[in-house]
Amino acid sequence: MVDRDYTDPRSAELIRAYLRIEGIVQGVFFRANMRREALKLGVKGWVKNLPNGSVEAVVEGEREAVEQLIKWALRGPPAARVTKVTVIFSEPRKEFDDFSIRY
Repeated sequence: MVDRDYTDPRSAELIRAYLRIEGIVQGVFFRANMRREALKLGVKGWVKNLPNGSVEAVVEGEREAVEQLIKWALRGPPAARVTKVTVIFSEPRKEFDDFSIRY
């Protein structure tokens, strides 16, 4: 299930999205796998584990690449059991952390 609460910036070439991934996602290398997938797609951002067992990420890149990463998050790596992904889109920023810097 995906909850979407956003103003769709369809005219923007770049988009930014906040993701909250819930389910069995910690302890199955979700962060490392998401980072690898993001780098493959050319998406920047960060991802971290939260104390409640969910995973939080902020990603930015070309619309198609970000949407592919969101689809990947719905599945996750093979051992994950994703039950819910909340996605909130916002305007992209010029300065942005890279997955290679912080994850």
